[in-house]
Amino acid sequence: MNDRVQTIDNSFGRDYIVSAEQRNKVLRNTYWLLALSMLPTVLGAWVGISTGITRSLGGGVGLVVFLAGAFGFMYAIEKNKNTAAGVPILLAFTFFMGLMLSRMLAMVLGFKNGSEIIMMAFGGTAGIFFVMASLSSVIKKDLSAMGKWLTVGALVLMVGAVINVFVGSSAGMLAIAVLAIGIFSAFMLYDLKRIVDGGETNYISATLALYLSVYNVFQGLLMLLGIGGSSDD
Repeated sequence: MNDRVQTIDNSFGRDYIVSAEQRNKVLRNTYWLLALSMLPTVLGAWVGISTGITRSLGGGVGLVVFLAGAFGFMYAIEKNKNTAAGVPILLAFTFFMGLMLSRMLAMVLGFKNGSEIIMMAFGGTAGIFFVMASLSSVIKKDLSAMGKWLTVGALVLMVGAVINVFVGSSAGMLAIAVLAIGIFSAFMLYDLKRIVDGGETNYISATLALYLSVYNVFQGLLMLLGIGGSSDD
């Protein structure tokens, strides 16, 4: 009986029915692609740490490279989300993001407890994702109104992060890390609930949104734990 439940999606002012089978398929494909996307991320991080290719990408230069690359890839992914090129472009994007993360990972690995910090950040991210995935399956309330507020929060966070690149404040970095964890944890719940409710029917777009949330939560935890770890070094 429940497998035949249908929902109405009013996205972009259009009404169409999304079956439970389709919603479950999108969710299943999203989880698989999200898991797969971790492999290029790890590979990119390993390449970056091994070669030191991102070592010189500090300050404004690193920021420009990151923003240009990230937004360029995101545009290409959305442009090709309904074609065969969508998945390869997404995986190339996750390799790039791993490469960009390698500079921070290399710095953390320089601490005495660097490996432990990375594993704690990974475990914390996995735990947050599990909680948000569980909540998305039991919460009945429509969370679509969260979207605009979370987007505003993410934009404010990005501006603050850009400013802090040039200011170099440890307190600012701590505040950014805490806000990133909070905002992108909420984004996980929001995006997962959209899939569950039938509001997102493209698994490539869904994976991109969730990947960005997972990436930012992990990076926030890494910053937060790294600041404490550096004082113990």
